Amino acid sequence: MSEVKIKIVQSKKDIDTFIKFAWKIYANDPYWVPPLIYDKKKILDRKKNPFFKHAEMEMYLAEKDGELVGRIAAIKNDLHNKYHNDSVGFFGFFECINDQKVANKLFDTAKAWLIKQGCNAMRGPANPSSNDEYAMLLEGFDDEPRLLMTYNPQYYLTLCDNYGLKKAKDLYAYKLENPKVVGSEKLRRVAEIAQKRSGIKVYSMNMKEFNKELDKVKFVYNKAWAPNWGFVPFTEEEIDTMAKDLKPLVEPSLVLFGEIDNKLVGFALVMLDYNQIFKSMNGRLFPFGFLKLFTQKKKITWSRVLTLGIIPEYQKRGLDAVFYWEIVNRAANLGILLGEASWILEDNEMMNRGAQVMNGEIYKKYRVYEISI
Repeated sequence: MSEVKIKIVQSKKDIDTFIKFAWKIYANDPYWVPPLIYDKKKILDRKKNPFFKHAEMEMYLAEKDGELVGRIAAIKNDLHNKYHNDSVGFFGFFECINDQKVANKLFDTAKAWLIKQGCNAMRGPANPSSNDEYAMLLEGFDDEPRLLMTYNPQYYLTLCDNYGLKKAKDLYAYKLENPKVVGSEKLRRVAEIAQKRSGIKVYSMNMKEFNKELDKVKFVYNKAWAPNWGFVPFTEEEIDTMAKDLKPLVEPSLVLFGEIDNKLVGFALVMLDYNQIFKSMNGRLFPFGFLKLFTQKKKITWSRVLTLGIIPEYQKRGLDAVFYWEIVNRAANLGILLGEASWILEDNEMMNRGAQVMNGEIYKKYRVYEISI
């Protein structure tokens, strides 16, 4: 039997190889959206990505018979462990041929590194954290992923199951169709009542005051999502970096703030599904890909509700319904009649109820795996 050899990623060439291995796995997959190589390099850059100021990572390549057959990263996120008071390690950026022996070797390698770091469990995939692309596609393989959502071959689930990885948590993605959402009398009624009772004012981001608006995002984000399973607070520098990356893609009318009596109480970030453009770029932003982002923007038919948060003391007042009503109507003004609300924890009752009130349909599921080590 051929031996599976593991190589540590060290050089820039190794990183290129690590990133581009995905093209081998998805060569004949019509639903895969190639990631932007430029973006992946930034994410994996341990000197420039602020994530690595509170985390460590080791990346590995697997070879068999002189051929590249897999990749994985082992990640220790100190901020996660400090916040949750645990010792969980993570695996991420997992790609593998359909070979259990190769998968086992990759998981074993990541596990061994995490044990050396003092971790007692391995969870993932996190690429590299729950604030980035997260979890493994479980259901919904007959569709392209929306912006910043994961995609993988179905056999990955078997590789994980056979290794002994177990479900830690499932995540849902809801499909939102404009006629069904605006046709929800319950949503309309709840939004109207909440609007009258609270006097909430919902308004769009002012791009001319981008840095001031970003301060509002920071205020709401870490307050609103703090109670959620697996939550890791963004550092100031991480939010700044993410904002800089997303700024060229932001549609201001879909970045919404909510105020009551001049007090900020909520925030929603909705992005156009640029994956519909990225697919044709085959990972290349330059020399002409950048132009496509603007010349083909009108062809985008989907949006994604990345985040919608109400600070804790204003939750359970129906304010989320006000945001949802605003989102669906503002998206329609842009010609966007399809949306995805994702990802939502399977046991986040408030967010699941909100998606159901909009007549949303769970059309994709994702799984976060875990194993004791």
